[in-house]
Amino acid sequence: MEAPEGEGRTFMQVISEKYSPENFPCRRGPGLGVVVPSGPQGSPMKDRLNLPSVLVLNACGISQAGDEGEIAAFCAHVVELDLSHNKLQDWHEISKIVRNIPNLDFLNLSSNPLSEASLEPEWAEAFSRVRRFVLNNTQVSWDIVHTFTREMPELEELFLCLNEYNTVMASATPCPSLRLLHITDNNLHDWNEVRKFGSMFPSLDTLVMANNNLGSILDSGDTLCRLFPNLRSINLHNSGLNRWEDIERLTFLPKMEEVRLQGIPLLQTYTNTERRSLLIAQLPSVTCLNGSVVTEGEREDAERFFIRYHLDHSEEELPHRYHCLVTKYGKLAPLAEIDLRPRCYARVEVHCEERVEQVSIRLDQTVAELKKQLKAVVRLSASNMRLYYIDKDMCSAFGPEEMKYNTRALHSYSIRDGDGILVVPKTK
Repeated sequence: MEAPEGEGRTFMQVISEKYSPENFPCRRGPGLGVVVPSGPQGSPMKDRLNLPSVLVLNACGISQAGDEGEIAAFCAHVVELDLSHNKLQDWHEISKIVRNIPNLDFLNLSSNPLSEASLEPEWAEAFSRVRRFVLNNTQVSWDIVHTFTREMPELEELFLCLNEYNTVMASATPCPSLRLLHITDNNLHDWNEVRKFGSMFPSLDTLVMANNNLGSILDSGDTLCRLFPNLRSINLHNSGLNRWEDIERLTFLPKMEEVRLQGIPLLQTYTNTERRSLLIAQLPSVTCLNGSVVTEGEREDAERFFIRYHLDHSEEELPHRYHCLVTKYGKLAPLAEIDLRPRCYARVEVHCEERVEQVSIRLDQTVAELKKQLKAVVRLSASNMRLYYIDKDMCSAFGPEEMKYNTRALHSYSIRDGDGILVVPKTK
């Protein structure tokens, strides 16, 4: 629903219009038509609005709450609310909506003009039951974020993407409930800013930091273990990491299982196979890389590849992980290079009566085509010759094999250099 030009509308105006029975010109009750559930999923005022428990009211021009009594009456059952791309710029108005939806679990306020809005702690208290909170592209300050994290004891997931953050302002009061922080598409280049998340969110399980151009990971293993003791998943897509030492530091995170590292400068010169193998070998605890499960077989192949990849490096260039893997597998010899491509030609001896000629033949042709090729060599017409294949290794045991079928391909005989073709004129 597009918002009209000019002054914005109230939350109650929008839901009254969007979910009014007049917008559902179907017969209610038994039979066909709009069926309103009688349980907790439906609106308690079924005679007036068809209101679901998940409300999507994005881009509706909402700027105010409207009648709080009506919000409480109609929205008691609502658990998810999307108010993105509206005209909300007053936290007091938003708090009027939220405090009258007692079961609200998920709230999306993305792309509302909230950069200049002030927030009083008593307004933030209205959000205390929300567990998943989306503030993408709102440019809210860190002061606002900290006010919310102090007043939202059940907050588990926080989305702060596209907010133009260059720095992180630490909070004196940690938020122990937060498990997931989604903060992609900002400007957090410096690890000294990112490390602040450790003390702010001590239970952090998942950190999504794609498209931030993070330059490096600077802390020691002990510090990383202390800062992020519960971090299980990290997304650093399109960051600026360009040293293997940065990747190695991820191994110090004690619970790390899932890593996403596509689009980083360090890996640009490698093939896709090399990238994945080298990353798997460097990250021994990771069970999911770039969204794909790492199997035990793939890990062993990758670790063996890692050893062989570094065979030509000097002792000073060898990473610590190399020595760990040599202890596990030993020093491995290079793999033999075997060309498994099918042969296209073979040089064979053509025997006809007393004559022997060396002839190069194409193996993708048929017996009939070979006969045409040999006409000039043996001076016989194709219809007047019988061919026998002589396997140089097996002929003494099995003798020549007649090439009876004109349509059979030569490669099916497994002809090799040095084998023979015996040409016998047909008897009249």
